[in-house]
Amino acid sequence: MMGIEWLKPAAFLGSILYALIGVVIFWVCFIVVDKITPYDLWGEIVEKQNVALGVVVAAMCLGISLIVAAAIH
Repeated sequence: MMGIEWLKPAAFLGSILYALIGVVIFWVCFIVVDKITPYDLWGEIVEKQNVALGVVVAAMCLGISLIVAAAIH
């Protein structure tokens, strides 16, 4: 049976730290992808309702998230 070691403050703070690191890395990667694309992602997806680009960006977000999660794990 699993004990209560997951309640230790060090484990909790470590999880929070890794989550913040993961979010920052994801954010930086998204900004890099936004800068290397020839158009404004926000304008295309939200203002012009470009669904195809939204699907591509969603797949890119999932890919980056999986890479960050695997690197942290």
